[in-house]
Amino acid sequence: MTIGLAALLAGLCAPASASASVPPSPSASAASAAPTVEEQRLDRAVPQEILRRSGFDSVAPEFGRALDGARSYAQAERIVVRQGARLWTRAVDRAQGRGPAGGDLSRDDDRPLYWARLGMTREVRGWEPEFGLSERQRADLLDALERTSRGQDSLRYPHGGKGVKQILVTGFDPFTLDRDVRISNPSGATALALDGTVVRTADGLARIETAVFPVRWADFADGTVERTLRGQLPRVDLFATVSQGRVGRFDIERTNGAWRGGFGDNDTIGRTGTIPVTDPATQPQWTTTTLPYADIVAANTGRFPVYDNTSVTEIPAGGTTAVVRPDGPTPGSTARAGGGGDYLSNEIAYRATLLRDRLGLGASLPGGHVHTPVLQFGAGNTDPATGAVTDPDFVRNRLDIIAQVRAIVTVAVDNSAE
Repeated sequence: MTIGLAALLAGLCAPASASASVPPSPSASAASAAPTVEEQRLDRAVPQEILRRSGFDSVAPEFGRALDGARSYAQAERIVVRQGARLWTRAVDRAQGRGPAGGDLSRDDDRPLYWARLGMTREVRGWEPEFGLSERQRADLLDALERTSRGQDSLRYPHGGKGVKQILVTGFDPFTLDRDVRISNPSGATALALDGTVVRTADGLARIETAVFPVRWADFADGTVERTLRGQLPRVDLFATVSQGRVGRFDIERTNGAWRGGFGDNDTIGRTGTIPVTDPATQPQWTTTTLPYADIVAANTGRFPVYDNTSVTEIPAGGTTAVVRPDGPTPGSTARAGGGGDYLSNEIAYRATLLRDRLGLGASLPGGHVHTPVLQFGAGNTDPATGAVTDPDFVRNRLDIIAQVRAIVTVAVDNSAE
């Protein structure tokens, strides 16, 4: 999601559960909330077609019926956790060829997961149980649904795999959907394709675990990245945050900046200012990748060229005007965009690498951000208003991007061995 450098180039701690022992009285319960901007897009023809052609159109109705059968908050919480995790597993299984495809939409497609999840969150938002639901309890259910259906709480590396490297890869939801609601995000598709898989590296086997993040500023400010990664980074051998970036190329982003550029997220909300983190007094303006970028760029990983992107935008020390620095930031400068821009791609890279450093892992843990090419439709299928939801070029481009991310991760592991 390289947004804000000059123009939009892309086409892109869990709260404690409320007490279940003393549910609120109906008179004290919060009224159901209106669907979000993101959820309202569900009613368009394209999302409905994607759900129908993948078999995921039954997910939200079945979830709603299960919720209606809950007779207590504790029971509702169990339903949400179970069905959220089931959605993630179903999406991963479909992407990796297990079980029925459910329709004619290609298995590598990340969009059924995205739209099915929104159907589920809309069910929770509009649910009014007889036993009453407080505003906090509804928020906790939504939070549990987000975490479980994104794989964020299932990042588990099996015990007993002696000598097997542990790799963490993250992706994103589709975004810029008001420009083209058909959009898929290759980073999310990559997360589904790679979750739980094993790759063979020069130093042996490596197991990849993945999670997907929302394209919403508020979730990042609330700490979703840190809650998901804090317990994982000390255990893994390498991590890569992945998102969609520029047309026709991969980028290994050298430097990440502490600035939000304000572009609208999936709820059409913009945020501008310094990235909000804990202990802002020690917050650096810049963080740096520890991925072996030179080795990745030099390797033959696939059909798209891969670049070591060193450019940033900064306000130089003592200055007032932002300037582009092709070779990285200068001493004492203030960030206005990292190599990955000033949107949520840059922010997840900044947060993950800052967490790496604050945990004392520093250069000992290879990690950083990989930008994929923009996932493009075929040449005759570019009109969002009349175009098909998929085509052969679209599928081929996504499959090639997924394969190249897998190859990039393998090269990174090969060249990060101790």
